[in-house]
Amino acid sequence: MMDTKMDRRSLFRGAIGTAGILGLESTFGALRTDAAAVGPKDKIKVTKIESFVLKNSWVFVKISTDAGITGWGEMLKDDAKACAAGALEVGHYLIGQDPTRVTHHWQAIHRGAFYRGGPVKTAISSGIDQALWDITGKVYGVPVHRLLGGPTRDKTRVYGTVSEKTGVNAMKVMVRSNKRAPYKYNEGMGFVEEVVDRFKALREKLGKNVDIGVEFHGAVQPPTAMTIMKALEPHHPWFYEEPAQALNVDVMAEMARKTHIPIATGERIFTKWGFKEILEKRAATILQPDICYAGGITELKIIAGMAEAYYSPLAPHNPQGPCSLASSLQLAASIPNFLIQERGDNEYADLLAKPLPPVVGGYRPLLTEPGLGITIDENKLMAQVGEPRPYRTAFDEDDGSVVDW
Repeated sequence: MMDTKMDRRSLFRGAIGTAGILGLESTFGALRTDAAAVGPKDKIKVTKIESFVLKNSWVFVKISTDAGITGWGEMLKDDAKACAAGALEVGHYLIGQDPTRVTHHWQAIHRGAFYRGGPVKTAISSGIDQALWDITGKVYGVPVHRLLGGPTRDKTRVYGTVSEKTGVNAMKVMVRSNKRAPYKYNEGMGFVEEVVDRFKALREKLGKNVDIGVEFHGAVQPPTAMTIMKALEPHHPWFYEEPAQALNVDVMAEMARKTHIPIATGERIFTKWGFKEILEKRAATILQPDICYAGGITELKIIAGMAEAYYSPLAPHNPQGPCSLASSLQLAASIPNFLIQERGDNEYADLLAKPLPPVVGGYRPLLTEPGLGITIDENKLMAQVGEPRPYRTAFDEDDGSVVDW
């Protein structure tokens, strides 16, 4: 005798399958996921955590569930192997848990560690957080920004490569002379003039309608940075990024008081507690938290709320891959104080199963697929797994001493 009992999940899958046969995808489309259809009240558990280090040092984490739904996230690249190993250790806590309790898990992972914060610990939380949001969005059949309160904008401005084709009209350049970056404690007049001449030529070439940020990368000593900042002011930089190391917020705050050009910082600052000091001391106007370092989607949503109280916008940092971009775009769609997305014009075709919606007029359309809104092609990803890049070092060409880069 055939068993006529069916659980809710089986019925739900059957409905989706029937919808496909009858051509009713538009009716049930909001309930579909990439791997399985799960009702919001169905129980779902984490079954496995995997991590992957790519040859370019990007670190991915994949979380699997008993419903067949998977979630993806990214972590810090500088300590790639440490992050990859740390993500697996979290499995002792997370496996068997309901993945949709995202904020609860963020708190448990962060507060479960005696030594908290820092780039590696927070990066582990960040990658797992992205993957859990990815799963949760797929469970409910909606993009993450819908779970965060719905879209606050219709599209997302991006910067990267200025192009008539994409309409991107914002970019960022590194501070340097004709030969090298500034790394001496107090660079001479000739060096400073070369830096200014290079920027002036770029401004004249691109015109007034292109926004150009200036990247100091925290690698320029304060006396030199302040001299260059004042010298560049007549050519209207869009912002100055990391004119001082984030380790000394007071120095950056002093610099901010001496220029009318906005200061931007955040790529090496972690969690709400790190950004609290930046905001309170007005060390920066533009915050650039990295969704792979600073605590993931959960934490950046909180940081954005804190920044709004100080009338500060977010321009999320992004030197990584497609999960980093997708997570940042989901955040951007859900907060009111968003400025622009770094490297938002990257396509990541070498890792994705389907293309991103193209950048048009300098804006990326909202990602509307469930979860993060992207699908990782695992075959493409596995082809790039390998030894990460070694640590980078830089030296003064005159005396051989170590300098920042």
